[in-house]
Amino acid sequence: MTDVIVRPVRPISQADTSAVDLRAQLFVPERATVAASPGKRAVDIFGALVALLIFLPLLLCVALMVRLESPGPVIFRQRRTGHQGRVFTIYKFRTMTVTEDSANVRQATRNDARITAVGALLRKLSLDELPQFLNVLKGDMSLVGPRPHALAHDSQYGAAIPAYSDRFRAKPGLTGLAQVNGLRGEIRDLRCMRDRIDADNLYIDSWSLGLDIAILARTALIIFRDPQAY
Repeated sequence: MTDVIVRPVRPISQADTSAVDLRAQLFVPERATVAASPGKRAVDIFGALVALLIFLPLLLCVALMVRLESPGPVIFRQRRTGHQGRVFTIYKFRTMTVTEDSANVRQATRNDARITAVGALLRKLSLDELPQFLNVLKGDMSLVGPRPHALAHDSQYGAAIPAYSDRFRAKPGLTGLAQVNGLRGEIRDLRCMRDRIDADNLYIDSWSLGLDIAILARTALIIFRDPQAY
C-alpha cells in the first residue's frame, strides 16, 4: 500500500506574503499529469455511481431532515475553483441557517451559531458532503484531490502563498492527502493553510492510483471519528 505522508512545511518568508495574481497562475500545463489519467476518471465514475446507489436511502433521509428542521433549500450551492481555474458549483447538504457565496464568506468554526442542530450532526459525520458524488459524476471533481475552497478564500490565500495556484493542476476531490493527515477544519493562520497547500501539491507531484486507493482507505477509517469535522 502506498504510504500517505506530508512533507515538512518550510517557514513563511517575506516573499510568501507578497501579492500575486492568482488568476494568472491558476494552471501550470507542463506539470499536469493527474487530471489526464483515464484510469482515475474511470475509478471516479464507478466509485461515485456505487456510492450514490448505496447511500440513496440515507440521502433521502438527510434531505427530509434538513427540509423539516429549518426554512431554506436542502442543497447548499457555492462556487468553487476547479481544474485549470474553471469555476464550478459545488453541492452540499445545507447545514447553516444562512448561505454565503460572496467576497465576505466566513468559514465555519467550532460552535458556530449559524450551524443548525441537524447540520452539526451532518458535519460531524461528514454527511453534508455526500451530494458531491454528483460533482464527481459531472466531472467537476474527483474522489481524491485537493479540497476546493470558496472563491473569496482562493483570492485571499492565493495572494499570500505563491504555491497556492499549483493545486489547480488537478481536479478538486471529496477527500485528499491533506484531509487524511488531519489538515482540515478551521483555518487559524497562514501556516495552517500553507500546510494544506504543501500536502495538496505533494499529492499531485506523487500521484498514482495506488496513492488514491490508500487515501480512500484511510478516509473510510477516520471519517466518523475526525476531531476536525465540525
